[in-house]
Amino acid sequence: MMLPVLSSLAIVFYLAAAGALAWPLLGDNRPTQRWPLALGALAVLLHAAILLGMHRGALDLHFFAALSLTACVVSALTLLVNLSRPVAALGVIVFPLAALLVAADGFLAPPTLPQPMDWQIKLHVTVALLAFSVLSIAAVMAIGLAVQERGLRHRQFGPWLRALPPLTLTETLLFQLIGAGFALLTLTLVTGALFVDNLFGQHLVHKTVLSIIAWLIFGALLYGRWKHGWRGRRAVNLTLSGMALLVLAFFGTKAVLELVLHRGL
Repeated sequence: MMLPVLSSLAIVFYLAAAGALAWPLLGDNRPTQRWPLALGALAVLLHAAILLGMHRGALDLHFFAALSLTACVVSALTLLVNLSRPVAALGVIVFPLAALLVAADGFLAPPTLPQPMDWQIKLHVTVALLAFSVLSIAAVMAIGLAVQERGLRHRQFGPWLRALPPLTLTETLLFQLIGAGFALLTLTLVTGALFVDNLFGQHLVHKTVLSIIAWLIFGALLYGRWKHGWRGRRAVNLTLSGMALLVLAFFGTKAVLELVLHRGL
């Protein structure tokens, strides 16, 4: 009985935080972030408590549970990013998605039980989750960078541009996130090779191949940035392409197996 109440509160706090961050951007007011981010922090804490209670404190990798866990981690990382680089646009996009996934896992998804895992697999899954989450925020930043470049090109200096740091700082933050995500994705592939039996086995071949291709894309982007100064639209397109492959790798197979074929992994 307690979990539905906590889920409802988390949804309310996520939406309130997103609304409070977005409201100043609809007018000419300067974005205020302290108390909206405090609401976001409360939502993340409630979200974590829900995950612990609903999935018995274990890693549940079923489709909706994995999405909800990822949303919680992405929201927490969004709060951390805003401590050093106030980026209201991140919360405006991330928090409503987190609210949606809390609702899906709490009210729509069928009950699931976490599958037993050795510590090595838990380590691999945890690193993969962090890699996906960091690169997800990088993808949101890439969208913000595209919006900034378009606004500057057409001389449209709307309030949404004030939600982002100056263009050069946005670009710097984007590549910092990609660098961190690439390192974590590298560790994900290494731990997968070391700890996962039959990495190219059933249900894993698509994840492995798509993850490797995404790794190559992000690696090429970082190399191009270092060697040739890649930036702008090329950086945005490669970031979003790599992220799209990771979404397919992490959740595409799960969606087909669980939602279409009604088979657990």
